Amino acid sequence: MKFEILTIFPDIFSSYINEAILKRAQNKKLISFKIHNLRDWTSDNHKTVDDAPYGGGAGMLMKIEPLYKALKDIKKSSAKIPSAKKKIILMSASGKKWNQALAQKYSKLSDIIFICGRYEGVDERIKNFIDEEISVGDYVLTGGELPALTIIDSITRLIPGVLGNQESVIEESHSEDGLGEYPQYTRPEVFKAGTKKLSVPEILLSGDHKKIAEWRKSKLKNI
Repeated sequence: MKFEILTIFPDIFSSYINEAILKRAQNKKLISFKIHNLRDWTSDNHKTVDDAPYGGGAGMLMKIEPLYKALKDIKKSSAKIPSAKKKIILMSASGKKWNQALAQKYSKLSDIIFICGRYEGVDERIKNFIDEEISVGDYVLTGGELPALTIIDSITRLIPGVLGNQESVIEESHSEDGLGEYPQYTRPEVFKAGTKKLSVPEILLSGDHKKIAEWRKSKLKNI
């Protein structure tokens, strides 16, 4: 899986993608990253990527020209990949809500290009050159970089071989629509906080895997 990211702040990604699971996945050659600076496709001395919106309004919009030029060049590296195995995603507050089902679907792809918006958004005409608009929630962020990282993380952990124990993917939160996570505990068996004693439920200490599975299922939280 190759992740290509189009942004005006490429340094945002360097720390996160080079730690923990994402780093190990790269070391195993299961995923790779290419971070592209949108300013490389500007033609003026100031490397301008934004302009005022027609009709007035607060803030600035990302321009169509550098985005189009960037996509045209970036897509050349994946020209031989079947169209069904690649997508161009615009991170957008008005996009489809990201969920675990989409993460599963996208984990089967080979190449994903992310466009990370900034300012008040992106010139509407970019939608002629993308496959999908995606939102990670009903709230406003300053840019699309964090949402892109969220999506990349959720996809990567579903790729076979990335996690040490693949059963984690099957049993974890949101593996079924509408279901969250059951309560989990680890040592010590009894935790003392002042005069308060907090104990692990006895069923988890029983060794009866069938009953434990039933208990966990009964505790799944609907979301």
